[in-house]
Amino acid sequence: MEGSSIPLAFNVVKKCSTSRARLGILKLPHGTVTTPIFMPVGTKGSLKGLTTEQISETGCKLMLCNTYHLANEPGGEMVDQAGGIHDFMNWSGNVLTDSGGFQMVSLSKICNISEEGVTFESVYRPGDKILLTPEESINIQNLIGADIIMALDDVVDIKETDHQRFVQATDRTTRWLDRCIAAHKKPDRQALFPIVQGGLSHELRIKSLTELKKRNMLGYAIGGLSGGEEKDKFWKIVNLCTSEEHGLPETKPRYLMGVGYPVDVVVCIALGVDMFDCVYPSRTARFYTALTRQGPKRLKNSRYKGYDGPIEIDCNCYTCKNYSIGAIRALIGKDIVSFRLITLHNIHFMIQLCRDAQYAIKNDIFAEFAVRFISNYLGNDDSYSNGVGGGEVDFSWVSDALGSVKINFNNNF
Repeated sequence: MEGSSIPLAFNVVKKCSTSRARLGILKLPHGTVTTPIFMPVGTKGSLKGLTTEQISETGCKLMLCNTYHLANEPGGEMVDQAGGIHDFMNWSGNVLTDSGGFQMVSLSKICNISEEGVTFESVYRPGDKILLTPEESINIQNLIGADIIMALDDVVDIKETDHQRFVQATDRTTRWLDRCIAAHKKPDRQALFPIVQGGLSHELRIKSLTELKKRNMLGYAIGGLSGGEEKDKFWKIVNLCTSEEHGLPETKPRYLMGVGYPVDVVVCIALGVDMFDCVYPSRTARFYTALTRQGPKRLKNSRYKGYDGPIEIDCNCYTCKNYSIGAIRALIGKDIVSFRLITLHNIHFMIQLCRDAQYAIKNDIFAEFAVRFISNYLGNDDSYSNGVGGGEVDFSWVSDALGSVKINFNNNF
C-alpha cells in the first residue's frame, strides 16, 4: 500500500515510561499534527454554529466531516468543483472523512445491507434510495478531497445479540477493504485507513486485526464501540487492539472512532490510542453544559445565576476571555450565541486536554497527569455526564483500565 509518494508520515517521538501513551508527529498534506489529538466533528463541512475562523481559534488542526451527509448535501461533485473540501469550507487545516458506515447504525431503520453495499432510504429526498458501495464511498471521498479517508466497513450495533451478524460483518469488512483499496484513485494525496471490527468478541477482533495488518495501511481505526456497551467491555476491546501481542502496529497512527468523553479519552491515551473524534463536546453544549477540568458544569443550574467568573479560570478560549458564566446563562433560551459560546469552549477544552496529555508524555509525567485529571473531573459535584443516565455510576473500570498499563488509580467515586 505504501509507495514512493505517500500522503501521511507518522513518527512516535516519545513513549510514556509507565503506560502505552505516546507522543507522535503526524505529517499530512495540510500541515503537521501532534498526537494524541481530538478531532471535532463538522458533519456537513462546518461545525454547527461556528465559522471556520472560530474553529481554527480553538487550536484545531484536524477535523472530521461526514461522507454520507456531504454526498447528499451539497454532493461530492459540487465539493470537487469548489476545489475540494478545504476550499469549499475555507479551511487551511487537515480533514478526515468517515466512510458513511456509521449510518448503518444511526439510520438502521431505513437501510439494508448486502454484500454489494448498503442501501439507504434518503433522509433528504423522501422516496429516493441510495446505494453506498465500497467503490462509491471511496469515489465520493476522492471527490471531497480529505487528507485522511476511511474504508467502508460493515458496522453492527454493539448491542446486537446475534453473534453470527458480527462474524458476517467482520469478514465483510475485510472484503470491502480490498474493494476500497482497488477503487482508491488518489493514494498519493489521501491516506486510506481501514477499520477494525468484531464487536465485543476478542476472537473476532483478533481476526480483524490480523487481516487488516496484512494490508500494511498508513494508519488504522478501531470502530464499532461507544454505542452503549458496558465500560468494562469497552476498555478491554481497546486494550486488545493496542496490545503488543495482537494489536495495531506501533509505527502507525491508531484512531478510536466516536470516542470523546474526557475520561474515556485520557484512559484510551494511556492504552495507546492517538486519535479521537466525537460529537459530544458540541452536542452537550446544546444542553448548555460546559466541560471543565473539575467536571461538566450545567450552566442552567441556578447556582450560576449572576456568577461573574468564566467557565474555567485559566482557560484562554474566546468564551472564557470575554464572557462570564452569568452572562452566558442570561442568554440561554434567548439567543443562539449562548450555544455557540459553550461550543467554542468545549471544543477548545478537548483540544487543550490532548495538548496537556502531549506535554505530560513529553515530560514523562503522564501517569500523574492521568490520575490527577480523572480524579478532579470525577470529583465535581454537578451530576457527572459521561453518556450514562442518572443514578450511581461505577468507575471501577477506570481503575482496571489504568491498572492494566501500570497506572495506579484509586476508585473513590
